[in-house]
Amino acid sequence: MKSPGTVGEALRQRGISRREFLKFCSVVTSLLTLPPTMAPVMAQAIAAARRQSVIWLSFQECTGCTESITRSHSPSLENLIFDLVSLDYHHTLQAAGGDAAEHAREQAMKDNAGKYLLIVDGSIPMKNAGYSTIAGISNYDMLVETAKGAAAIVAVGTCATYGGLPKADPNPTGAVSVADIIKDKPIINVPGCPPIPVVMTGVLAHFLTFGKIPELDAKGRPKAFYGETIHDRCYRRPFYDQGKFATSFDGETARRGWCLFELGCKGPVTYNACATTKWNDGTSFPIQSGHGCIGCSEPNFWDEGPLYKALSMPVSAVQGTLGAAAVVGAVTGAAVTWHNRGKKAGAKAAHEPVTVDQLKRESK
Repeated sequence: MKSPGTVGEALRQRGISRREFLKFCSVVTSLLTLPPTMAPVMAQAIAAARRQSVIWLSFQECTGCTESITRSHSPSLENLIFDLVSLDYHHTLQAAGGDAAEHAREQAMKDNAGKYLLIVDGSIPMKNAGYSTIAGISNYDMLVETAKGAAAIVAVGTCATYGGLPKADPNPTGAVSVADIIKDKPIINVPGCPPIPVVMTGVLAHFLTFGKIPELDAKGRPKAFYGETIHDRCYRRPFYDQGKFATSFDGETARRGWCLFELGCKGPVTYNACATTKWNDGTSFPIQSGHGCIGCSEPNFWDEGPLYKALSMPVSAVQGTLGAAAVVGAVTGAAVTWHNRGKKAGAKAAHEPVTVDQLKRESK
């Protein structure tokens, strides 16, 4: 069978109907917070697009990002997009090895100069080139060489976006992020340890449709997926607003679904789509499974305080100040609790800050 040149040809070869494809595009536009009228526009643009050449480089990483994007429910949005790009180089998934593998990367760079999409997972060691090499080439040299002809770079996973665990104190390899090295190419940061599959493929869908990177926040993350904190959309948020916090992972308060803030949840200061997009085909996410967010899509999450210690109020253990909404929620929750118990605060008390200890006592 002739290799498909466009996505539309590939769809027809795979027996995917226009109706099925439009349904897929409708879901993608929703995930990207685009208006419903964009679905047929996206369908037309993707169908006419040539298969996007993708070169995926893996450096100091655990393969978790690859595991994430490949372990998706089938058929799925992730698999559909992933199958229809031309994945020309990937350390884990490619069949070729040795010289043949490196020749495939070089050929893809030559044939698609200025057009291929470079995906990178893993941090880059800077203290010693020998810490991590591929085919005798240091991570730094391979990144710089491959980035030259890329149309854009997608840094997937917290290691590639911020340095991740390899950068954690004392950072023996001198690990840095992609953006610390590459300064002349558009970079899309898709942090997470690992990122949600549909977030990674949603970025690919946007690039296929519009031929450009999506709108990014101040940290280079797609606003469609990282525009709100996990806390903003968490189903446990009403309990937080009421000042009701779980006191243990296996106690009665946890079984009631109370907020995990007191157990160290970093949801109020972590921007990601976990609470809405979720994992495993929308089945669940860590908080829904009973474990607080550890803030893995934020810089330096591993070094920013104990994972099971509550954020301080009003100063956050992760990134300086806790969001205004979280402060208001905590204060409101405490006020509701006090009101229900018939307590009346004096004028002096009204001007005193609400502490975590107070919230904990009043929620019991």
